Amino acid sequence: MTLLEAVFVFVVGYVSGTVTRWFAGLAAVAALLLAILGLAAPASFFDLLEPVVDIYTGNELLFLSGFLFAISKVRHSSRARASGWRRESNP
Repeated sequence: MTLLEAVFVFVVGYVSGTVTRWFAGLAAVAALLLAILGLAAPASFFDLLEPVVDIYTGNELLFLSGFLFAISKVRHSSRARASGWRRESNP
């Protein structure tokens, strides 16, 4: 794996984590409805998806690290806001 591929996988994991954080509930409901209705994905979608999946095969940990890094970002920023609020309210 080249450095460019590693960075690409990490960035996609980061973006996926961010999108998941934003739309997790909505995406779960939409996916469930599409699966129940049998409209989840046409066959042509899987032909487009196969080369992308080949990149991630064996690189799951790198993808997961980017994903978890994106999710943990919210926790740190919300703590910073909470501690800043406490400092302002107690001079």
